[in-house]
Amino acid sequence: MRTARLMTLPGVYTPQHDTRLLMGALDQERLPPGTEVLDVGTGSGALALHAARLGARVTAVDIARRAVLTARLNSLVHGRRVTVLRSDLLSALPGRSYDLIVCNPPYVPSPEPCLPGHGAARAWEAGPDGRAVLDRICSVAPTALRPGGRLLLVHSGLCDSDVTLRRLADAGLRARVCERASVPLGPVLRSRLRWLRETGLMAESDTMEELVVVRAEHS
Repeated sequence: MRTARLMTLPGVYTPQHDTRLLMGALDQERLPPGTEVLDVGTGSGALALHAARLGARVTAVDIARRAVLTARLNSLVHGRRVTVLRSDLLSALPGRSYDLIVCNPPYVPSPEPCLPGHGAARAWEAGPDGRAVLDRICSVAPTALRPGGRLLLVHSGLCDSDVTLRRLADAGLRARVCERASVPLGPVLRSRLRWLRETGLMAESDTMEELVVVRAEHS
């Protein structure tokens, strides 16, 4: 799955394996005309633009100002109508609901307990278990899904997909892993490989990272 050529301002997450995996899952969804899609943590806007190309009406949000600007620029350059807002998850969208939510959140486990407040690392740092943002998404996303609405969420297997499935089920959604892929370790994981092995998050024999896409549906 290829992504369109996109510009990324310094400090904005560049589409990678996780983006393409989630994009492939999005291609499997039925998006009738008028489908309303929300892209949470849009970064460059890659997923938002892809949904727009599929005919959806798309809103995209990100907490980083540079990401918001980047997504707006990319939607303009590619001629796609995407509403891009600065928001901490759904905070700028009170009372709004959607047919489909897609999200590629920060999910890399970190030895630092505090999340960064600015800079590129904000796009991947996610606390000691990698779930600092994931757990928030599992709590708030179900409240913004219409009946029959769906959530597509990508993250590393290091974050324990069973926890994600359980949290979404507790919120009333039918959840399953719909896509998996093994990818080479990126520079961030390689830089903290010793810590990951010492904490038991990775085995000595692990040389690849598993990515998963969780699909959850509102009854």
